[in-house]
Amino acid sequence: MKLWQKNTTSKKEVEHFTVGRDPEFDILLAPYDVLGSMAHAAMLNSIGLLTGEENEILQKGLKEIYEEIKQGKFVIEAGVEDVHSQVELVLTRRFGAVGKKLHSGRSRNDQVLVDLKLFYRDAIRELFDEASSLAEQLIQLAETYKEDLMPGYTHTQLAMPSSFGLWFASFAEGLSEDLSLLQVAFELSNKNPLGSAAGYGSSFPLDRTITTRLLGFPDMHHNVLNAQNSRGKTERTIAFALAGMAGTLNKLSSDVVLFCNQHFGFISFPDELTTGSSIMPHKKNPDVFELIRAKTNQIQSLPGTIGQLLGNLTSGYHRDMQLLKEEIFPGLESLRSCLQMSNFMLKSIQIRKNILEDPFYIHLFSVEAVNELVLKGVPFRDAYKQIGEDIEANRFVPNQKIVVHSHEGSIGNLSLNEIRAKLKLACSKFDFEGIDRAVKILIDLK
Repeated sequence: MKLWQKNTTSKKEVEHFTVGRDPEFDILLAPYDVLGSMAHAAMLNSIGLLTGEENEILQKGLKEIYEEIKQGKFVIEAGVEDVHSQVELVLTRRFGAVGKKLHSGRSRNDQVLVDLKLFYRDAIRELFDEASSLAEQLIQLAETYKEDLMPGYTHTQLAMPSSFGLWFASFAEGLSEDLSLLQVAFELSNKNPLGSAAGYGSSFPLDRTITTRLLGFPDMHHNVLNAQNSRGKTERTIAFALAGMAGTLNKLSSDVVLFCNQHFGFISFPDELTTGSSIMPHKKNPDVFELIRAKTNQIQSLPGTIGQLLGNLTSGYHRDMQLLKEEIFPGLESLRSCLQMSNFMLKSIQIRKNILEDPFYIHLFSVEAVNELVLKGVPFRDAYKQIGEDIEANRFVPNQKIVVHSHEGSIGNLSLNEIRAKLKLACSKFDFEGIDRAVKILIDLK
């Protein structure tokens, strides 16, 4: 069954090629297709295209389908093109001709669009929950280990004293900044496209404000062509948000893999969180973080891939956009699992104490020694030269107790309260409660 089918059918080769992987992704859109249809039916009733009785029948039928989806009983039958066709088919089977009236005033284009917007809203919410939880844990770890020093590196060479508190807090603040980028993607996903039809509106007197309110959107894409053009733009914006967060996790996982190496030995994890070797009994491999590193590299390629898919497309809908789901849907799930596993693993991280007491790290304190001389009145360039000559002559013996960093964000003043406030502010910009209220009211409609 196809919503557009007349008396001619496509050849099976064409049908197979054009449908592609849509069925596996369409099943994920099923609950959102039903919600969009419920709002659309209520709107059609309000403008007189459905009677009150017809609307009640459709609302009842759509709620039944919604529950079947939640219970895992809904399937897209063989020969049915997509989730939209399946929902309409079920309604028509169960309730007759009224099921055929539901599509009045909309195109499959804006139907797909509203499904995607609703899906993206929820997917972003899952990322938000995982990312904010991970950021909170990183802040707690920073507080716990703020006194424990570790080497800092530039060019992967020993640089200056750092601390585990500074290391953990850097990723907490990074995630708070990533959430700000994710909020931009959320805002673009949280606009109603329903009523734009194929991108050129409808001669029916649609009331788009009603569907906007019922679906919990704070705003709509007012221009109907812009609503259609938002497909692709939304995915590209989401891709940049995913890539930004993936970049933060990629650096974290790369550090973890390096710091677990026996030549560093700064951190470790319980045996049950690592994997072994088939021939080397001593091995404790950080496979989880190696896979996070690889997956986040895949995610960081998304903006480029999506940009290529969207290149040279004119205004309006193009079938090219179908392939966006094949990139974005797995990307959303992959990032969610990376955030979840990072959180899970870091709950059991073990750090090594007193690392910098090893004479191997003596040169980390050269900057501290230079600054100590400057504080005593020696010009910086002279102090730098003096300490450099001491190092070259192998007579550098620093006072390791002179590590005193007091400015904001340094190892002696991690600014954790400020980072918490930044995280709280970023989180406050996501209005999930308003969505929940609207969807509850929609489901309770009669």
